Amino acid sequence: MDSPRVVSPDEWLAARQDLLAREKEATRARDAVAAARRALPMTEIGKEYVFTGPGGQAGLLDLFGGRRQLIVYHFMWRHAESGFPDEDQGCPTCSVVADNIGDLSHLHACDTSLVLVSRAPIASIERFQKRMGWLVPWYSSYRSNFNYDFHTSFDDNIAPIEYNYADKATLEQTMPYIRPGTDGPAVSVFLRDGDRVFHTYSAYSRGLDSLIGTYQYLDLTPLGRQKHVVEFPHHDRYGAGS
Repeated sequence: MDSPRVVSPDEWLAARQDLLAREKEATRARDAVAAARRALPMTEIGKEYVFTGPGGQAGLLDLFGGRRQLIVYHFMWRHAESGFPDEDQGCPTCSVVADNIGDLSHLHACDTSLVLVSRAPIASIERFQKRMGWLVPWYSSYRSNFNYDFHTSFDDNIAPIEYNYADKATLEQTMPYIRPGTDGPAVSVFLRDGDRVFHTYSAYSRGLDSLIGTYQYLDLTPLGRQKHVVEFPHHDRYGAGS
């Protein structure tokens, strides 16, 4: 990628002020979208889901940790049945999301819990979590339909294949890598009213970009997201030739 052209300080200031006006427009548009997101209707979760976590089996209500809101990041897992032979580890891009989560106390202070959920055995999850050094709660949905119902795991025999609100026929044209036996990343949000749980929001694909602080920082730079098209490695692989 070429470097930006060199100009005088006055020319730079004029160009920066023009961009500032566009940034303010984008901020106002983003605020309006956030308001519309908060105003979305919600639907009640009537199905019982069983997860396996650090404390053993848990239901969806348990994932709230007693808080009013729950954010679930659907963390892709790489295993043989997904077309990644000889692998049993988390997706590198989802790992970048987890690297950017930070201290959960700020979310907890806002009555909100954040957890990871993967369609993988809990033993594999715990091994990988220890390797990566993350403390965020992480649950297995390996024996549950949770991922399929929220369209982040794909099997025609369990649920119609859908991703990012597109059906199978559309995905075959636009996202051919979404196929039976694979998974996709997503984030889902839930609200609790006593023992009743409601689904308020889910986002997929590029809708997850805002969760990655690394992207936001790189977007400030002239070279941008240099590795976005080739996928960042796991953070412990940089010293291994990555």
